[in-house]
Amino acid sequence: MNTPESSSGGAEVPAATSALPYQGTGAVPPDAPYEERQWPEGPRWRTFAGGPCLPQPPDDDEADRRLGPDGAVRSPSAEEVRLVNAAILLRRPLLVTGRPGVGKSTLAYRIARELRLGRVLQWPVTSRTTLASGLFEYDVIGRAQAGQAWYAARQHSRPADGSDEGSTASCGEDRVDIGEFIQIGPLGTALLPHRLPRVLLIDELDKGDADLPNDLLTLFEDGWYTVPPLVRVKRRSPEVTVHTADPGRTAPIVDGIVTARSFPIVIMTSNGEREFPEAFMRRCLRFDIPDPGPEALGELVAAHFADQLGDMHDRLVRDFMTRSEQVHGLAADQLLNAAHLATSGAYTPAEGDGAEWQALLGAIWHPLSTDVRADGAEPSA
Repeated sequence: MNTPESSSGGAEVPAATSALPYQGTGAVPPDAPYEERQWPEGPRWRTFAGGPCLPQPPDDDEADRRLGPDGAVRSPSAEEVRLVNAAILLRRPLLVTGRPGVGKSTLAYRIARELRLGRVLQWPVTSRTTLASGLFEYDVIGRAQAGQAWYAARQHSRPADGSDEGSTASCGEDRVDIGEFIQIGPLGTALLPHRLPRVLLIDELDKGDADLPNDLLTLFEDGWYTVPPLVRVKRRSPEVTVHTADPGRTAPIVDGIVTARSFPIVIMTSNGEREFPEAFMRRCLRFDIPDPGPEALGELVAAHFADQLGDMHDRLVRDFMTRSEQVHGLAADQLLNAAHLATSGAYTPAEGDGAEWQALLGAIWHPLSTDVRADGAEPSA
């Protein structure tokens, strides 16, 4: 099956950096009606013609939890802004690498909030993850049980003479709806025909099966997929409404085929535990996030705690940087843990290098690797 052709024209080259959609500063531009917002066109070979478009997706309450309250300003790296915008304009996935805790998955939430694209569709990958599990789940047993209940009710409502007269079940109006037993996954929901792209976070791709990257490659190239249980019933039920990965939301699927309209912004994270196939890497953009420096860490703390730390702010960041060097790297959320304790009122870190506070920092700023002791030294053989 060939990719459906789109009638839209080719992509236009932005005239200036300000025309690029993503700025990375955390400042959200003034809101506009979803149906009136514009989006830069992609290459002709990366356009899709799915439809009709679904309603505006729900907002993402998770973004505030991960990024801090809306309005926190940050200074993004030039490489981050450059690669995110390139991925958007080229309709290509962005593979984000870096040590655990440097903020790889946070990037997806930052993009979704700044560009007002709704909640992030998160697909965590494990060694048991398959492509099908990200596309949809079909509750075969649940449908079989519902079918048995329907048949039993039909038999119960049958008149004593054995005829179907007067039986509402025999009219077929209360037949089991297959759509009630199909749940479209986060990957499948991202490829539903949305007017504006959804943000899809594929977390820790390197933990998945060796074939998963190649399976994703085919899916992202084609921009469509089938739901086999719906294909099998398309003559009897050409359009079926199914549940999506957005809580409480549904979507119609025609003939069992889902075709994208706006290709999603795909953020794939990797801890660098293994290499990916060359064909897969050729179709991705790669962004390696370095360990955050003092400025980035300060902005992170300020985003969540504003000026609650006072004079303790710079000192806490400085102590965290020193400890991170000693134990060969800490995660940024370990700094946020310390900041919360410092502002909780349960401790008095401002009184000096108290033994209790230092012992607490040593406990929460523990090494991430088992190859490093708590004092920062490597264990003896």
